[in-house]
Amino acid sequence: MDHLQSMRVFVKVADLGSFAKAASMMDMSNAVVTRHVADLESRLGTRLLNRTTRSLSLTESGQVYLERARQILDELEDVEQMVVARNHEPVGTLRIVAPVVFGLHNLAPVLHSYAQRFPQVIPNVTLVDREVDMVEEGFDVGVVIARNVRSASVVMRRLTTGCITVCATPEYIAKHGAAPQRPEDLLEHHCLSLPADYWGDERVFTGPDGQEVRVRPTNVMIANNTEMLRQLALLGNGIALLPSYLIGRDMAEGRLMRLLPQYHLPRVDINIAYPSRHYLPAKVRTFIDHLVEHFSQTPNSMLGEQWSGVDGAHTKAADGSMGPADAAAHPAPAPRHPEQKCGEGELNQLDEQLRANGIERKGTRRAPVAPRRYPSNAERRTYEPA
Repeated sequence: MDHLQSMRVFVKVADLGSFAKAASMMDMSNAVVTRHVADLESRLGTRLLNRTTRSLSLTESGQVYLERARQILDELEDVEQMVVARNHEPVGTLRIVAPVVFGLHNLAPVLHSYAQRFPQVIPNVTLVDREVDMVEEGFDVGVVIARNVRSASVVMRRLTTGCITVCATPEYIAKHGAAPQRPEDLLEHHCLSLPADYWGDERVFTGPDGQEVRVRPTNVMIANNTEMLRQLALLGNGIALLPSYLIGRDMAEGRLMRLLPQYHLPRVDINIAYPSRHYLPAKVRTFIDHLVEHFSQTPNSMLGEQWSGVDGAHTKAADGSMGPADAAAHPAPAPRHPEQKCGEGELNQLDEQLRANGIERKGTRRAPVAPRRYPSNAERRTYEPA
């Protein structure tokens, strides 16, 4: 029989001084109550109760066992109540795993606001760029790229989407005379890339006609961290392919400009992962809800997704480039032959964009333009896409 249940029955019989009263109180038959006590005495090898037709009393062993059994059952009840409370009240350490760059650029505000709402939860954050086994490594929740999750039993929920964006500084474009117009033009530029074991040697673009274009960029620098590539790009070392959630502010403030706007690379889905749907602790459930709330309310520019909506509808970016929805309304010009030079209209458009950043394209004879004045903190307003 259930040992713990037998202990509960014995304590109830001893407290009430009657098998019949204990049976009534515990909604059992007299025979079942008697069997529980007899099984307990058999297990212990000693008599716990002295029984007569008119009275019931504890033996010496029964008195000792009653005191300890009552203590054990009280402690067990406390533990069960504590576990139930933890499942209903957010409390304890919350182990979180996330990609390094995404975590550095996007998680701190989430953790700050969550800690203010649930001060009894202690976030313990691990940032890694490798495969993660959520169950084996003991993580409660992950903000992950799907390909980096090794556990087959985890639940995945999409949180946000990042676009891989071709970008460079206006200074780099001015120095090299013209922005690339087709993916093949990247072969004539300095490119900054992740190692081949991340994405392979080829970059697969989808053009305005829906056709794939595969190129192997000419790499001048390689790094296994996109933040390092961003910093190299900001220093004017070349053209980089970076996730939108990393460079949104750089684009909005003109430090980087988007290239090849009519061509698109595969998106990167950022997901929430957690080990199971069943009996989610309150700390996990509330953090998941908080993540979803935060990323649904954060302006797109804060995540660098100002060119892409979650539902596939695209809006104009801060640099005026168009996504697929806009491109459908304004078809792109036919691709040029590789040896065909930029037309005067294209050069004028490029010059306008460069002049907006206080830069004069190499080889032109126009008068110098005044440097662009950036607004002060008091004047600056957060960019919100239309």
